[in-house]
Amino acid sequence: MAKTKPKFTRIAQLNSVGDFLDYVSEIKVKLPFKKELDSPEQSAMGQPYKLKSGQTIGNRFCILPMEGWDGTTEGLPTELTQKRWHNFAISGAKLLWGCEAVAVRPDGRANPNQLIINRSNLDAFKRLYQGMVSDHEHKFGSSKDLLIGLQLTDAGRFAIPDEDRLRKPKTLYKHSILDKKFNVAEDHKVMTDAEIDQLVGDFIEGAALAKEAGFQFVDIKHCHGYLGHEFLSAFDRKGKYGGSLENRMRFLTSIVGGIKATSNIPVAVRLSAFDWIPFTKGNENQGVPEALDHPYTEAFGGDGQGTGIDLTEVFKMLQHMEELGIELVCITAGSPYYVPHIQRPALFPPSDGYLPPEDPLIGVARQVKITHEIKEKFPNLAIVGSAYSYLQEWLPNVAEKVLDDQMADFIGLGRMVLSYPDMPDDILQGRPLTRKKICRTFSDCTSAPRMGLISGCFPLDPFYKQKPEAAQLKEFKKKYRL
Repeated sequence: MAKTKPKFTRIAQLNSVGDFLDYVSEIKVKLPFKKELDSPEQSAMGQPYKLKSGQTIGNRFCILPMEGWDGTTEGLPTELTQKRWHNFAISGAKLLWGCEAVAVRPDGRANPNQLIINRSNLDAFKRLYQGMVSDHEHKFGSSKDLLIGLQLTDAGRFAIPDEDRLRKPKTLYKHSILDKKFNVAEDHKVMTDAEIDQLVGDFIEGAALAKEAGFQFVDIKHCHGYLGHEFLSAFDRKGKYGGSLENRMRFLTSIVGGIKATSNIPVAVRLSAFDWIPFTKGNENQGVPEALDHPYTEAFGGDGQGTGIDLTEVFKMLQHMEELGIELVCITAGSPYYVPHIQRPALFPPSDGYLPPEDPLIGVARQVKITHEIKEKFPNLAIVGSAYSYLQEWLPNVAEKVLDDQMADFIGLGRMVLSYPDMPDDILQGRPLTRKKICRTFSDCTSAPRMGLISGCFPLDPFYKQKPEAAQLKEFKKKYRL
């Protein structure tokens, strides 16, 4: 008999503290939760954080970087880009983690409209940065306690850099599942050490340009299946960039060393602290692990079983990062391409995804727990947590308890601020949340880019709701109804 897919209660149906806590207990999830929030003056969410550099970050909200799909083919920002960055600047958060992923070279873009930082585009990035500072000052009076970084990336095996929208992967080793899953050609050549050396130089140059543009730190992206993350699972790669953890970290350590010798801009890292075997559609389109007849050794932070976690190497890496002088670390998990339910828990999958194999609150709790373990082990690192958006109305209650118990230092918000850009300010001022703006994880902000459209919140943001792309997306989703 076919197995019936489970039905998960929507967060919007949990109308009281009691409803939420009863449901969490019913599904046997452990989540930190504060029944009554402190006053804005006393809340941990509004407390400043002082970095070792002396820079003070004014509160504990962080805007996480998201992949943008509305730049020009030359990698320049458009009015739509500026609109999103303006919203981030006036969100109320005092830590802006780059706002979106920015490629350091054209062939490393995840889509043909992703931003690129290079000498030709430098003035545009200066204007973006200056605009954010100005917008923040206009609303809040000062930007002295505002910290803005830029996330630098190379999409690696998920590169779709050109207008033909063909995948043009850059890989580090032959992957037992992902090569076939994403149609990597049999004769595809992995990157050579010399090509990686060149890319290291591109990251170093990108960091120097980011500093020249005004940004206060750069994130060398090591998450979500992109190239930096793939280095960490290159166990079977030969040469100086594979095998031992020291070699698999050489990409990062080389970039950090080059930055220290040139621009000396502070470096942060967004890290997928654990990864799982890729999932696929199973019975009734519910996600199931890909079949494998041998241990799955290609997950950094995995235990070899496919869906387990082992942080031994993660802790070693974080220790090395601390020794390198890296202080800001943002913890995330997995990849949106092959295990989205552990990376960004959602009830409604993107059009090319699968239905969640677990209640998304389990995914939230998993990331909160892992982030807590990391913070306990590395109290001197400034740790940003992720995966909070699915909490919806109950985000403040979990966030404040996380901070009270020092389970993380910052609450990172991604897709939530696409639909509700001023949510941090509302929370910090003690205002009631605006229910009609709360992200319900419909995943349209992912489905739209999958078909080459701009990314925005089409269901809830009036600006995007009236755009022609909204109608196109609606028709597209009908074809892929799950």
